[in-house]
Amino acid sequence: MELDLKGIHQVAADQGIDADAVDDALAEALTLAYAKAGRSSRHIRVDLDERAGTVTIWARDEKPGEPTEENPNPAPVLGEEYDDTPHDFGRLAAATSRQVISQLFRKAEDERVFGAFSGQKGKLIMGVVQQDVKDPANVHVAVGDVEAILPRREQVPGERYRHGERIRVYVVNVARGLRGPEIVVSRSHPELVRRLFEREVPELVSGAVSIMAIAREAGARTKVAVRANTAGVNPKGALIGPGGARVRAVMENLGSEKIDIVDWSSDPAALISAALSPAQTTSVHIVSEKNKTAVAFIHDNQLSLAIGKEGQNARLAAKLTGWRIGIESEESRAAKAAQQTQAEGAQPDSVGDHAQSQEDSDKETD
Repeated sequence: MELDLKGIHQVAADQGIDADAVDDALAEALTLAYAKAGRSSRHIRVDLDERAGTVTIWARDEKPGEPTEENPNPAPVLGEEYDDTPHDFGRLAAATSRQVISQLFRKAEDERVFGAFSGQKGKLIMGVVQQDVKDPANVHVAVGDVEAILPRREQVPGERYRHGERIRVYVVNVARGLRGPEIVVSRSHPELVRRLFEREVPELVSGAVSIMAIAREAGARTKVAVRANTAGVNPKGALIGPGGARVRAVMENLGSEKIDIVDWSSDPAALISAALSPAQTTSVHIVSEKNKTAVAFIHDNQLSLAIGKEGQNARLAAKLTGWRIGIESEESRAAKAAQQTQAEGAQPDSVGDHAQSQEDSDKETD
C-alpha cells in the first residue's frame, strides 16, 4: 500500500514534529485500523518505508507448540511473518494518516501555546475582549492568536467588558486541559494592582520600594502598604508620583476603584493605625498578639471614616494587617476612665468612715 511518507515527514518537520514521533503515531493508528478491518491476526508489525513510500502489515499466526514429556501442554508459538496488508487498506490508511497528522499538529500547537504562557503566570498581559455567545458566563480575551478565559469569579462587579476593548489582565493560571491549554486571567485579583504599579513606579522595579501587603475589594477600594528599602526614599510619594500622576495612571486601569497608600510598619500598633486611614487614631491597644486582636481608639468625629461605608474601611484594614481590629470611641474611653478614677478616689474615704464608725462603737462599749 502506497503512502506519501516523505511528504508527511516534511510537513511535520515544518511544524517542529520529529519524524520518529510521526512514525510511532502512524504505526499505532494503522494497527487499530487493521483490527477494525476484520483481520484475524493478533501479532502484527507495521513497516513504514519512507524511501519506497509504502506501508506493509506483517503478520504472524499462532501455532500449537510441540508437546514433550516435561511439558505436555506447551504455549503456542509464532509462525513466520507474512504480508497481510488488506487489499482495500489504502483509503482507510490515508484517512487514518490525515487524522493522526491533525492530532499531532494540534498537540504541537498546544505545547507551543502552553510553553509560551507557562512563564506568564503571575504576570500582567494586554488582551482584546472577545465575547462568545456560546459562553455568556465567561469573557474571552484574545492575546495574540490565543484566547484566555476571564471567568465570572475573576471579573470586577459592575465592570462591563465590550467586544474589541483592550484591557490589562492578570494571569492566574496556565494548565493543560482536555481541549488544549487553559489560560485563566483575572481583573479582580489583588496582584493585578501590584503589577500595574510596577509599570508606573521605577522604584518598585529597582527594589528601592516594596509593596508589603495589598487588600482589595475589586471595583470599590484597595489599600496598599509600602516600605522603603533605601534611605532617603519616600515610599508613599514614590507610588503617588509627581502630582499624583503614577497612582492616577493605575486607577485609570481600574475604573472607579479608589486606592489608599499607607506606610508599612513591623510594629502592629503603628501598622493598624496607618491602615485605618483616612481616619486618625489616638492610640491602638494590642489585646492579644497570639490571636492577633487589637482595639483602635478614635475620636467620635472620625468613627465614620474609620469604619467606612458598610464597614469597608475597617474590613480592608483587617485584611491588610492580618489583625482583628475593634474600633472604639476615644471619648467613651475617657469617660469610663474618669468614672473609674472617681470611684477609686472615693473608695479610701469609705474605708476611713467605716474605721471611724468602728472606733466610736468601741468607745461606747467601754
